[in-house]
Amino acid sequence: MTKIQQFGKKIVDKATEITELSTIGFYDETWAKADILNYLIRQALPEYHSHAVENDWLTDHLATVELTILDFLQTKQPLTAPIFYTIAAQLLGFDDELQANNFNGRQVFKNVGLAITNASDIYHAWYVLLNTHTKNGLLFIDDLASHGYFKASNQRLLFNGKSLVTYDTTNLIQETVWVETAVDSDNDGQFDLVQVDIQRPKSLEKLPVLFTASPYYQGMMLKENDAKIHDVNQPLRYKTPTQVTDKPTARHDMQHMEAISPRVITGETTTATKTFTDLAGRAWDLNNYFLSRGFAVAYAAGVGTRHSDGMQDTGSPEQVESMKNVVEWLAGNRVAFTDRTSQIAMTADWSNHKIAMTGRSYLGTLATAVATTGVEGLKTIISEAAISDWYQYYRDNGLVIAPGGFPGEDMDVLAELVYSRMQDPADWVRTQSTWQVYQKKTMRLQDRQNGNYDGYWAARNYLNQAKDIKVDIISVHGLNDWNVKPRQVYRLWQALQGNGHHHKLILHQGQHININNNRSLDFADQINLWLSDKLLDLDVNATTMLPTVTWQDNTQAQTWHKLNDWGVSANKTTYYLATNQLTLAPASGEGVFTDYLPEVLFKKYTTNFNHWRDQTIKQVPELAQTQQHFSSEIITKSQVINGESVLHLRVKSSQNIGLISAMLIDYGEDDYIKPQTTEQNVMIDRGVNFAKVPLQEFELQKASSKMITIGHINLQNRTNAWQNDALVANEYVAITLKLQPTLYQLRPGHQLGLIIYATDFEMTVRGNQAITYTIDYENSQLTLPQ
Repeated sequence: MTKIQQFGKKIVDKATEITELSTIGFYDETWAKADILNYLIRQALPEYHSHAVENDWLTDHLATVELTILDFLQTKQPLTAPIFYTIAAQLLGFDDELQANNFNGRQVFKNVGLAITNASDIYHAWYVLLNTHTKNGLLFIDDLASHGYFKASNQRLLFNGKSLVTYDTTNLIQETVWVETAVDSDNDGQFDLVQVDIQRPKSLEKLPVLFTASPYYQGMMLKENDAKIHDVNQPLRYKTPTQVTDKPTARHDMQHMEAISPRVITGETTTATKTFTDLAGRAWDLNNYFLSRGFAVAYAAGVGTRHSDGMQDTGSPEQVESMKNVVEWLAGNRVAFTDRTSQIAMTADWSNHKIAMTGRSYLGTLATAVATTGVEGLKTIISEAAISDWYQYYRDNGLVIAPGGFPGEDMDVLAELVYSRMQDPADWVRTQSTWQVYQKKTMRLQDRQNGNYDGYWAARNYLNQAKDIKVDIISVHGLNDWNVKPRQVYRLWQALQGNGHHHKLILHQGQHININNNRSLDFADQINLWLSDKLLDLDVNATTMLPTVTWQDNTQAQTWHKLNDWGVSANKTTYYLATNQLTLAPASGEGVFTDYLPEVLFKKYTTNFNHWRDQTIKQVPELAQTQQHFSSEIITKSQVINGESVLHLRVKSSQNIGLISAMLIDYGEDDYIKPQTTEQNVMIDRGVNFAKVPLQEFELQKASSKMITIGHINLQNRTNAWQNDALVANEYVAITLKLQPTLYQLRPGHQLGLIIYATDFEMTVRGNQAITYTIDYENSQLTLPQ
């Protein structure tokens, strides 16, 4: 069943409703009261251009089970709520649902979750209807716009606090400039230039700007990336004990730029000398949505990418600075040139100097990073699945860790992927030797042998500057994202508490995906309202109106809840470890497992880590010796895990090295939300026949279990990630392992499972070492935040 939740719908007074309806052609004081519905419905058929073809539509749709809409309108019977909602359901595309409910439109609205209002006030009811979502993923007013309701005036038109589709996307200005940055990442004595591509409607007004910083934008070097993947079939190595009293501070190679002079400006212009025709799949979907609504869009790949200067250094201060510098140009505070040699300056005279940054993954990461600089002109960011600390992406608790799905990737590998200067043969010849030296330095600094947090990682930990974020932001993250794991947004959420600015959080049940085109949540509408507040300075109350935390229910399809916080609770449940059990009372005994598999099995799982994880959760006998499994009694009432679960272990290793990994599992035959969305066989229009994308939705699937969360730690980093503790073979040590945060509801009839093991075939090194681990049950426990 289709369900829709709308959190971005403003409640306005009657005068505002009438004014806005009049502005868009849905109010006329000369209309006779008995004919208002007739006028409204016909006005809502933008592709029907004569009375006769409008009548065809009216004849094909019902007002009651016995009466067509045309018959009803011609008989001038009184409009009742059942008739209004039956007609409304058809206008919104819920024909199947209407038939299934015996043409009871009110019941359809109730089932779908759409607002039901007083239909006796026809204009009010129509205003609400225009702000209601259709079955096909758009507000009714936006759906009408996609069918050509509005003429492309290239002038802003607002409705319910949101910009409407009134800008022509068939004749966009598409131009390129080169921003002079404040970094010299290739040490050639000149500030690096970075290419910026701009798309904008032709308009006389100053336009707000959406900027996406994407190192992928100029192309990816897939073959070179694959060749650089590190071999993870490596043994875990002993680390010499150290005592580091203070957490390392940032160490980076930002050059002292005082000796470098900016380029001399030889002329000024407002006309670009380079244009482009399309972005060939490189455009960001959310940006396309706003192009037709009167926003300019800018894209930059940054230093060390095709058509720009410099070297590529993943997440570095130089990379962040280069993206900050683009914001400065868009805000009127930095120089850009028409090309890389003429030194003719070009201003963004079309910009209103108010910028938002958008994007997912690496794109959202750089949005977060730039926000920590406090750069003038940046008014908000909408970051999805963003990294806030690169150490937590490629390392964890003293271990070299792979992001889910990418064993062997690291900072140098990702840099290789996006060093798109390789694509231009002459540029590659000029820069190859410098690049290879640069990459050797990155390999040394990232240090895959140690795995500890140090000055290199501190320079790429944006949480250190989180206090400098001076704008309201929206973060979107998947609670099943094992690529950019949930801790990335959780730590940012914690860091921004009480900073005087608003942080909105949307937590979905997906993996590393977008929810821009999700049917059950009005994501784009919310962002439209948000940007009216942040970039247009309109008093639309978006900051207080939108939920602080929006959480997608993991037990029901298409269900989203408004919450006030995440991970804050005084209640905890403690489970103790016993043989194969999680108990509510302490138990005694020991559990033993080894980290060695016969070579045939080892090779089998190294080539298919997904199969290894599935088999682990299923507790197959061939893996039994390498794992300890525990499960609770059958849960009798709903139980929520809200935040970071903590595993306290007293454990010993048979050698002076060791690692512990752990998973929490939900066991129970049931319907679970699939972490990947499913296309709904509908294309959503981002304007008028512009940049269409498939409508998607999370669906349920039958399963017997689901991984809730995961965690890893090096036993030599039990104090912290930067200090090496001594580990003596066969001597117990106490560790505290915080698992990845979540917000998860365990259902009655299910069991909570805990799996403790060492090598994670997807995420850790895989040494296949004959290490035996022993867990002291009596002094081990699992604490769940409620």
